[in-house]
Amino acid sequence: MNSSEKINEHYDLICAGGGIMSATLALMLKLIDKNQKILILERLDQVALESSAAWNNAGTGHSAFCEMNYTPEREDGSIDISKAIKVCAQFEKSKQFWSFLVERNFIENPKTFIHAVPHHSWVEGELNVAFLKKRVAEMKRYPMFEGMQFTEDAAEMQKWFPLMMTARDATEKIAASRMELGTEVNYGELTRTYFRILEEKFDTPVFTQHEVEDVDPEKNDDWLVKIKNLATKEKIHCDAEHVFIGAGGGALPLLQKVEIEEKEGYGGFPVSGEWLICNKREIIEKHHAKVYGKAEVGAPPMSMPHLDTRYIDGKRELLFGPFAGFSTKFLKQGSYLDLFKSIKWDNIPSMWGVFWHNIPLTKYLIEQVRMGHEDRMETLRKFVKNAKSHDWDLKVAGQRVQIIKRDEEEGGTLEFGTEVVHSKDGRITALLGASPGASVAVDIMVNLLHFVYPLKAETKEWQRKFSEMIPLWNQEIESNPEMFKKIRAQCSETLQINLPPKYI
Repeated sequence: MNSSEKINEHYDLICAGGGIMSATLALMLKLIDKNQKILILERLDQVALESSAAWNNAGTGHSAFCEMNYTPEREDGSIDISKAIKVCAQFEKSKQFWSFLVERNFIENPKTFIHAVPHHSWVEGELNVAFLKKRVAEMKRYPMFEGMQFTEDAAEMQKWFPLMMTARDATEKIAASRMELGTEVNYGELTRTYFRILEEKFDTPVFTQHEVEDVDPEKNDDWLVKIKNLATKEKIHCDAEHVFIGAGGGALPLLQKVEIEEKEGYGGFPVSGEWLICNKREIIEKHHAKVYGKAEVGAPPMSMPHLDTRYIDGKRELLFGPFAGFSTKFLKQGSYLDLFKSIKWDNIPSMWGVFWHNIPLTKYLIEQVRMGHEDRMETLRKFVKNAKSHDWDLKVAGQRVQIIKRDEEEGGTLEFGTEVVHSKDGRITALLGASPGASVAVDIMVNLLHFVYPLKAETKEWQRKFSEMIPLWNQEIESNPEMFKKIRAQCSETLQINLPPKYI
């Protein structure tokens, strides 16, 4: 990426952060209007080193196939799948956009970032088995979840994930679901690909080692963006009609400096992650699946343990986790003062309310931080019975900042999703939160472009462009099941994920 060229004085759009969100927004906007003048700024010396980096996230193409936190059980025992439907539809739009890029030869080989890896939910115990059975039955009623399988049969699970069934007691009450269309995505590689396209096809370089220090309003409705060149210490000022803050954990501190009332009340709760990484090739080759368990009582939704096949740096890997940690940093390469600096008069009630109403979460994090290697291995052995400690190493994953927002009843609530905060006129936008983040980036940016450019987005030209890039961008899947199936099949073929590899 480029940090040597001169930064100009005025831009249509400035993106703070060199991750998947800025990359998606910039590329989509350039594909719609190549004349847009865009500046992308990244504080580190390379793009995609924080949350977008492959080792720093789960790499799951979040489709709600296996993530049981998207399908809570109601008090009457029924299963609410409304969030699952939404997340799945959002990820399908991402696949449509990626397919468009492959078809138009912007991306030569989709295997560089996406692979077919079946998605499974796996549970233990009578109550959880009953829950999963109801979950699958409810989900199969909808076109995006057709083909989902459910079994309590150990022999069938032996075919699905043999590593997990080795040495397992035949009397255990377990069950699993399976969706062949599951995917594993290297979002770091995808981000770098986006930026290469921007640089080579649209003359839009990324300026690395450049940090946005502040954003102030100007009299002409533009924003004055104050930038620091971290290599030379030079201070740079430039104007922007629109500013997007897509800086991961760094988004909240920057948003707090912006003079818009919509930012008030927002806070952040940082959570770090850790993975157990298998170091034995023989074991890695025995598992080809993403298998998600159910979060324990009192644990946050993002703590669902899962045993994942991953493709990173051209190699197949096997990861288990995540294990939660606590750090006051908002970024992996951030400052231990980040959390304390984020506490402002307007968000103190929100922060206190979240702390007071989430004592079990605090207890859970303390327990996680105190875990040693053998403690983590015992958790893994629920999935892999004969796992040996020397076959697995610990790797620190990414840093997440969960959203804290105002709540009239509780003072504040802790949100486990992704949220866009924007000014009334849409001239400044910021993305807060974590999972399912990268998986739903395309849908987020379609919506963002509509409230950032409301008049242009309603023109026939822009609507045509959206339809070219994302055929179902404005359509409900349930209303167009046959069209959805056709487009999904086409995307699977284009992305080479239509035929999952055979099990070893």
